[in-house]
Amino acid sequence: MKKIKVLIADDSALMRRLLTEILSQDPDIDVVGAVSDAYKAREQIKKLDPDVLTLDIEMPKMDGISFLERLMRLRPMPVVMISAMTEKGADITMKALMLGAVDFISKPKMDIENGLSQYGDMIREKVKTAAKSQFSRKAELAERAGSNRTLTHSSHYDIIGIGASTGGVEAINKLLRELPTGLPPIVIAQHIPPVFSASFANRLDSELKIDVTEAKDNEKLLPGHVYVAPGDQHLLVAKQGKDHIARLSNKGPVNRHMPSVEVLFISIAECIGARSIGIMLTGMGNDGALGLLQMKETGATTIAQDEASSVVWGMPREAIEIGAASHVLALEKMPAKIVNLCDQPNREGDRSDSTRS
Repeated sequence: MKKIKVLIADDSALMRRLLTEILSQDPDIDVVGAVSDAYKAREQIKKLDPDVLTLDIEMPKMDGISFLERLMRLRPMPVVMISAMTEKGADITMKALMLGAVDFISKPKMDIENGLSQYGDMIREKVKTAAKSQFSRKAELAERAGSNRTLTHSSHYDIIGIGASTGGVEAINKLLRELPTGLPPIVIAQHIPPVFSASFANRLDSELKIDVTEAKDNEKLLPGHVYVAPGDQHLLVAKQGKDHIARLSNKGPVNRHMPSVEVLFISIAECIGARSIGIMLTGMGNDGALGLLQMKETGATTIAQDEASSVVWGMPREAIEIGAASHVLALEKMPAKIVNLCDQPNREGDRSDSTRS
């Protein structure tokens, strides 16, 4: 079996040594180089042709984001960012993910050597997932991107639920920027740490025409708004009188995740049923597959991302295999499908199973 070739780019000699030691513990990974700045990384990429690059954000001569932008334009490849677990680090990391980085590894706040040893399994898993990712040129960021259209009439849907994991930050960004204003409320469960979820919502809000916020407990869900689950709580949809509201829960991980896509989708199935749309985007594992199936069984319209457009075709594949998706679509075809569903005077012909278009 061919080993995964990894190049490490980090200005810290200690980090380079620790990452090399941690990754080298996996017999399927070969650390082919470790460099201190972006210019050396560029040279080694040309020379060694690595499968995955781990890239520090803070580096001399050229920072990680500037290098990532150039790399994605000239030689796209799977990149795992090395990020500080701070508000500033979170915002920069979100930009990196939207530019096309597959994933990120957070630097621990504790003693760095002991901390990274505890993160060994996670680091190796993220690098191996990145190596298997479906990788293509990523979209450039644009200011206040989005459709100029506004849906003004009453929709047949009350809520749109979206679930995602690895690759989801960039996929959600691409999906939302093509949607018009005036859609039903959109609720999102993205696997993400606490400090990063607020930054994710804020960055989307600053760059898109749709209003995006981190969800708050008991707030009313409004049309034309997007609500992102906090990184350390489950997001659920509940009924309060005539309104639908957000409910937050910290009762523990489900399918190893909090927020969990499963929890969100099941709440939508139980609260709203047929008047909802469920969308499963790129991600590793099976979180949300059973919840999407439950939505479909209540009459909801369900959509799963296809393999070709997914960074990691894990969660969508699991949903498709158990019959949870009524439509399987490439990411770029989803905005038009969502608009068509919400803009129709009736829903005739929308219930076909496993429609691929």
